[in-house]
Amino acid sequence: MVGKFGFIGLGAMGRPMALNLAKAGFALVVHDIDTAKTEPLEAKGAEVATSAELVAAAVDRTIVIVETTEQAESVIIGAHGIIRGAKPGHIVLCMSTIEPFAARNFADRLASRGIAMLDAPVSGGTARAQSGELSVIVGGFAEVFAKCEDLFGVMGNRSFHVGALGNGLAKKLVNNMLVQVDTEAVAEAMVLGVKAGLDPQTIYEVERVSTGASAAWELRVPRILKGDFAPGGTIDISYKDQELETAFAKRLGVPLLLANLTQQVYQMARAQGLNKHDGAAVVKIFEKMAGVTVKGD
Repeated sequence: MVGKFGFIGLGAMGRPMALNLAKAGFALVVHDIDTAKTEPLEAKGAEVATSAELVAAAVDRTIVIVETTEQAESVIIGAHGIIRGAKPGHIVLCMSTIEPFAARNFADRLASRGIAMLDAPVSGGTARAQSGELSVIVGGFAEVFAKCEDLFGVMGNRSFHVGALGNGLAKKLVNNMLVQVDTEAVAEAMVLGVKAGLDPQTIYEVERVSTGASAAWELRVPRILKGDFAPGGTIDISYKDQELETAFAKRLGVPLLLANLTQQVYQMARAQGLNKHDGAAVVKIFEKMAGVTVKGD
């Protein structure tokens, strides 16, 4: 498909994703509650709308990537939401990480107006959002997915259709749970090794070619060694996702031992004022308790 499309939510993930689409030649109509965030897109030729409703009225497809389920609800089916401006045949691509059952409710509300929806959360963090190498995990009708592959192919280098609407979010929550649990384990392992007298850089180099290696190891340990906790994704956002994971599991009747335990570590980090730091900053909790600092040369 071609034509003008909408983009709502220009934060740490949304802005680089929208910029990549603008660079690829797509015509955009954008909106964010923080009007300063629309300026880089306006400089690239995007139109700016003052509400989600006005975005939807001007386009055939609208991407939404906001932070919380409540924000997504407001943007999609709220008083000035997409549902108020979109015409029948419109497609909403909800790329936010939100509650799957809520997403299904939004989709049902939209469907009653002849509007289609996909849940299409992304994985890869801000670096891959900038490089256009995200994984896009999509739930919804296959024919709707096919109509949006042109957009997915610019924002990411791989897209997966995983079944019915809500399944994209379910898979994203599974992914996030694994990363968060592994991040906590990485922090414990680094602190243990340093307390035992090992060089932290050596721990990293040995482990990355050994059986304990993981995506979290490669993502978090270099940041820990540099003491660089500028957010790729904040501890607050991880905690929000953990709330989604554990609530979703409860509704499905699934026990989650490590996810619940790990959430308390993230809460400890939030209580210590680390909430706007990168997830790697959970290492500080264990450094404090063990009386060591993990840092490379």
